[in-house]
Order: sequence, then structure tokens, then C-alpha cells
Amino acid sequence: MSLAIVTDSTSDLPRDMREKYNIYQIPAVIIINGQMAHDGVDISREEYYQKLPNFNQLPTTSSPSSGEFQALYKKVLSEGYEEILSIHVASELSGIYNAARLAAEEFGPQIKTIDSGQVSLGLGFQVLEAAKAARNKIPIKEVIDLLESLREKIYVYAMLDTVNYILRSGRIPWAKAKLGALLNLRPLIQLENGQVFNTGISRTRKRAISRLHQKIQELGALEYLAVLHTNAEKEGKEFLACYDHTSQHPPLLVHVTTSIGTHVGPKGIGFAAVVK
Repeated sequence: MSLAIVTDSTSDLPRDMREKYNIYQIPAVIIINGQMAHDGVDISREEYYQKLPNFNQLPTTSSPSSGEFQALYKKVLSEGYEEILSIHVASELSGIYNAARLAAEEFGPQIKTIDSGQVSLGLGFQVLEAAKAARNKIPIKEVIDLLESLREKIYVYAMLDTVNYILRSGRIPWAKAKLGALLNLRPLIQLENGQVFNTGISRTRKRAISRLHQKIQELGALEYLAVLHTNAEKEGKEFLACYDHTSQHPPLLVHVTTSIGTHVGPKGIGFAAVVK
């Protein structure tokens, strides 16, 4: 049976990669001064991060509606696909997965939804592997099993330039609990199974980035690597240049989705990696 792969824009997969593997994507939503904007459609990521520090009120994030998902699913099925695997950002961090799940219920067994437990390329690499498997006509059950195994090999770390945005989002309890200790420091965070963990703090940006390099080295040989940034492209390129990546898959430099960057803030640096 022919299988289509659907995801959301928090996967951060580059357009050319999505087009190559025919991956369908629905944009995440941000609310700016009461106005709805779709990630990468109504506002570019570059423009958003430039404006973010100057907003009087921090933008909020929202999910596409179940109706939008239903419309996309109908479109995909009308193109001749018999099944859909819809893979989305961690449900602990966003309502996107739940909207997809509710929409999928209208289609019965034709559509399966997956909570990736991840964000950015931690999700995107799962989507990519699912699309490759679908192209090779692997049955949907085996694709789901493949993703469960893959998630055990995914690591996502990031350095925040400031704790202000993650604190204002109100979504990360430890940020509030440790506010006094984190002021003017750079937290290093890890995302695993939909949970955001504070793995240490650094007094300087240089030291924090150095610790990210150390985390990569500790992982050993990699299958995939993506350097992530929120309007810190120059440092992202420098970070990538320091790493001797020997995998057959070229490393990616990715400007992180606005719906995640809203909570991270500008000038963040991080990486998503899949170990061999």
C-alpha cells in the first residue's frame, strides 16, 4: 500500500529535503499582538527573530486546527495514497499532535499519528527516515517500529543566550524555580521524551558553546547532525566548521522554527544528532 508522510513545520526539515521525499507539512501557528501568523508563511524566521526582542508582549504559540489537518489529509488521500503516517512535535510541548490525532480519528485505520517526543530535527530526522522507508514500500507497522528504535538514538541539546523567554513562556517549571541562579547565565538544556532538562549553566557564551561541542564528542560516531540556531547563523556556521562529520549524510545548519524559538529566544545555539 502507498504510504504518505505528514509532519508540521517544527520538524525544521529544509524545503528541498521535503520536496525530494514528498513530505507533506502543515505550518505551526504563532500569535503576534493578537494576530495569527503561520510559521514560514506569513512571517519569515529571520524577520521574526529580529523583531522578537522588541515585542511589548511575548508572542504565544498555537496549533493548526483539526479542520486544517483534516483538509490536508483529504488532499493527500485524493492524490492516490492509501495510508498516512502523521509525525509531530512532542505532545508535552505543543498541542499540534493532539490536533492531528483528533483529525485522524475521522479517517479510521488509514491514518496513524506519532508523538515524536522531540522538536526541530529531533523530530525531523524521524520524519526523514519514515519518508525513506515509505519510498522503499516498507509497511506502515514496520515504519512505526523503526521510529521507536530511532528515538533511542536521538540527542537534542541547546544553549540559551538568556533564560528570559523560557521563563516567560511558563512551560518549564525548573526555569522559575532556579531563576535566581540562572539570571545572566547561559543554561544548557536537553530535550528527551518531551521533557526539557537543565543539564548545566555557564557564565559565558563561549563556555556554553564549548560545552555543546563536548556533548557532541561524547556521543561518538553520528549518522545525522544538524546545528540549530535562532538568528545566530554566523556562530552556527562556526560551530559546524569545528566538527569533523564523517557520515554519508551532510550536516545541516538550521534556523529553528518560530514556535520553538518563541520559548528559546534569539541567539540560541544547539544541535540535533542521531548516533550510529
